[in-house]
Amino acid sequence: MSYKILVLNGPNLNLLGTREPEIYGSDTLDDILNDLREYARERDVEITSFQSNSEGALIDAIHAARDSADGIIFNPGAFTHYSIALRDAIAGVTVPVVEAHLSNVHAREEFRHKSVLSAVCLGVIGGFGRNSYFLALDGLIRHLG
Repeated sequence: MSYKILVLNGPNLNLLGTREPEIYGSDTLDDILNDLREYARERDVEITSFQSNSEGALIDAIHAARDSADGIIFNPGAFTHYSIALRDAIAGVTVPVVEAHLSNVHAREEFRHKSVLSAVCLGVIGGFGRNSYFLALDGLIRHLG
């Protein structure tokens, strides 16, 4: 069975590759997404992606996914820690969402330890760098299957 997965990326993830490479690695977001698309294709999964620094645009993408995606992989960036609006958007749709993070947020600053989104997500993957996206995809495929 073929699935359609939306990969959402929040604020500042467009700077991957140059932004704090000691934390986030040297791959650009395009590098990661291109490899993820190939990995997904091998599993008969179609990936679409969207990145925005705007909370409202991410909310709109989650709402639109109700009619276009079987699941969402979401790296919300800093919105993880305070966006009740994104939490409500996730809770308001029936599309399963996996929260994904490149870094281990629990090994970083204390303010990053709390996610307001996790409780309404299917699961959370973090700390595996670019592989967090691949692990999130595997989890979604298993859940959907």
